[in-house]
Amino acid sequence: MMDVSADLISFSFEAELTEEEKKFIFLRTRAAGLTFCGCAHAAFLCKLVHLLRYSIKSLPADGGSSASGGDRDIRVGILGMGQIGKKLLLTLLDKSDIKPSHIKISSRRPESAVEFSRAGVECFFDNRSVGAWADVLFLCCLPSHLHKVCADLRSHLSARCLVYSFPTGVPVSKLARLLGHDFILRPQCDFISRDAADVWLSCTRLTKDLRDPLLIEASCPLTPSGGISVGLTWMSAVLYSLLNTCTSSGLGSSDALSLINNLLKEKCPNAVEFDARTFISAASLRTEEPFPWISLTDAQTQETPLLRFLSSSRSTQRCLAAVYTSLLCQPNKTATS
Repeated sequence: MMDVSADLISFSFEAELTEEEKKFIFLRTRAAGLTFCGCAHAAFLCKLVHLLRYSIKSLPADGGSSASGGDRDIRVGILGMGQIGKKLLLTLLDKSDIKPSHIKISSRRPESAVEFSRAGVECFFDNRSVGAWADVLFLCCLPSHLHKVCADLRSHLSARCLVYSFPTGVPVSKLARLLGHDFILRPQCDFISRDAADVWLSCTRLTKDLRDPLLIEASCPLTPSGGISVGLTWMSAVLYSLLNTCTSSGLGSSDALSLINNLLKEKCPNAVEFDARTFISAASLRTEEPFPWISLTDAQTQETPLLRFLSSSRSTQRCLAAVYTSLLCQPNKTATS
């Protein structure tokens, strides 16, 4: 049935606004942009970790079989099923290649996620179990609930679990203290242009919008045409998280660099190759020696060798931007298989 009121200006949200109130309409577009960018950036991270983990599990062992064996898919936990949690879940199901059976949700109202349970996503109310199980754990709770959630999780997270926090108002250093955990990514969004926010006016339905190359390009962390940026610090922390994934799997520095470089070159053939000095100051590692564990808290609060390198290399920034758009524009293999 056709909606006869769809194009009537008198029925629009803006119709009853005063001229003074209309000055603040841009805040609605910013909100839409923040939601889109937050979900797109999370999907980008998951796709990178998923592909790297698959490469690690495919490495030949000494005996000629798979190096690590076991499950190649990453396990993703989502704490909170409010507006952000639900949209993040829809994004991951649509864009990340992660099987529904490898996603678990913890919510105070698990009955509200029946539609996702039917799709194979397990949903219940147990923050500790989800945190202990997950390889990547998304905190999508309200800021007022964050202290309670962190108290639930403390001492129940494995060192390898990458925690990604959406709530604002709590800096990453405080999150690290609350969780007793240093493998945490917390995006810090900045608005670099008010006028550019107009691109988000077309955002109406997330899963549809995530198939729009123009919106994906607008959300790119390194070349943001949508006026919202998380900057080089976030991207360097993402790359350090890949390094830690290799370290937690026991890979030597040579293998770790090879896998990360190959992963980027697959999406951007002209990618600059990273070496040990790109990531750490002391570059005297033996090839079979793993990289030291990198605190993502430090990586987001201090200047690092990788941040200095990215800041000075525009070609690498362009390459990472190309990797971002390529990963998010490619079809979801899980959804199409």
